[in-house]
Order: sequence, then C-alpha cells, then structure tokens
Amino acid sequence: MTNQVETVSGLIAQAKRRFSEAGLSAPSTDARILISGLLGLSLSEVIVRGSDTVPPRESVQIHEAIERRVRREPVYRILGHREFYGLDLQLSPATLEPRPDTEILVDHVLTYLRRIVAENGHARILDLGTGTGAIALALLKECPQAVAVGSDISQDALLIARRNANLNGVADRFETVQSAWFENMAGLFDIIVSNPPYIPTAVVADLEPEVRNYDPAAALDGGEDGLEAYRAIAKKAGDFIRPGGIVAVEIGHDQKDAVCYIFEKVDFFLQGAFRDYGGNDRVLLFAQALPD
Repeated sequence: MTNQVETVSGLIAQAKRRFSEAGLSAPSTDARILISGLLGLSLSEVIVRGSDTVPPRESVQIHEAIERRVRREPVYRILGHREFYGLDLQLSPATLEPRPDTEILVDHVLTYLRRIVAENGHARILDLGTGTGAIALALLKECPQAVAVGSDISQDALLIARRNANLNGVADRFETVQSAWFENMAGLFDIIVSNPPYIPTAVVADLEPEVRNYDPAAALDGGEDGLEAYRAIAKKAGDFIRPGGIVAVEIGHDQKDAVCYIFEKVDFFLQGAFRDYGGNDRVLLFAQALPD
C-alpha cells in the first residue's frame, strides 16, 4: 500500500486480486460486499461511485480488512453484522452466522404461524439455540401478533439476541432464557423452531476455516453422529407444544431419514420437508400425532 489517493473501484480491484491470490472461492463478491459494507454504501452505489476517493483513514481500515479476509475471516464477521430476512443482525464470537438457507425455515414456518394467528388471534414461539435471534426475530417482524422466547446456553449469545431485538423493533415481544434445550422452559408454545448443531464431531475439524475457526463450536458440534440435539428436542417437545402446533428444525443434507425416525419414535409425524437453494434436504416440520 502507498500514500497515493485511492478510489472505491481501485480498492475493490485490489481486494479482488488479493482474494484471488489467496484462493478464495468468490473473490469478486467478497470484495464488493466487504468494501461496500465498510464504506456504508449499497452494492449498486459502489459501482456508481467507483471514482470517488476514499479518505486515508478509511483506506487504511479497508486494507486491514482485506488482509483479515485473506486469513479466512468471513466477510460478515469483519463487518460485524449480516442481513437476514430483511433484518440487520449483529454478530459476535458467541453466535452462529445466520445463512440464507435458514430463511427457508422462516418461509415455511410463517405459513403455519399466520394460520395459527388467524384462528387464535395470537401465537407463542420458542426458538431453541437462538444465537443471534435470527429465526425468532424474523418471525416476529413478519407477524405482529406473535411473541417469542429465545433460548441459548450462552449468555453472550442471548445478549446479542436481545440487542438485535431492540435494533429491529421487536424487543417488546421477545424474551430470552438461558437454557440447555428445554431445561429452564415453562409453558406451552404454538411453534417450536431450532437450527441446532448437526455436524458430527469427527467432521468439525474438516470444515472450511471460515466456519471451523469463527462459528462457535457449540453451534456446530452435534455429537458423534450429529443427531444429539434432535434427540433432546424430540424427547421433550411434546411437553411444551400446544395441540395443533408444529416443531420445525433445520437439518444436515443427509439427515432427513434419521431425524424423521427420532421424531416418529415419540409420536410426531412429518408435516413437511423442504430443500435448500442447492437442492439439499434442509428443513423438516413435525406435528404431534393425535391420540386415538
């Protein structure tokens, strides 16, 4: 880096070149998202304003951020926040970075949430392992008649979830509870949702550095077979779900049959199965079987 005046487009070009040299999979996209985020510009504005000069202090910050990305720190970790379902969510080392595939869970749960609200005038949601609060807060933003509880074993994660609730205008309908799954829960819920840890322990070490080194291990490691969380959720879900309610979970791409078996053993049946943008099984919805 020199002391010469730098432009928006010039910095993007430098970032793209460094990312390509580092072997990153999407150098152009990473460069545009990183620099637009650091400059507070939209992705279209960085094109229109490509010839704008960047003040020296911001230029130094951008070069530092470029090197962080070269060391495989994720773009949104560097920026400190990420968009999810129209929300702006702050991130922390204690929270999983929300991914676009999880928006599929929100899409399909919303159908049931609106139906419950239409019938009852209100709905209560439980988000197990809430992290940033992404799932619960997205549902609350889309459905003003709903309230939600977000639980997590990490107090630091719950702090971020509450902060995100405030930032996105739903704090009055969102509460948090520190809990390992249902351990400290009380009452009944119309909808229980979770994006639990589902990576088998032996596989965690082989994940991409962006995931392995920056997402919290507790949000990734699902035990020896990756299914521990589903067993814990299925075992107690029936005690906390209202009649006519649903349990919705995100799963690993090869876990559909195993997770269905776990829930069917405790008298839940598969209400719906949905694939992600890559065509992989990703979301399962279960309802409780009615007694004969």
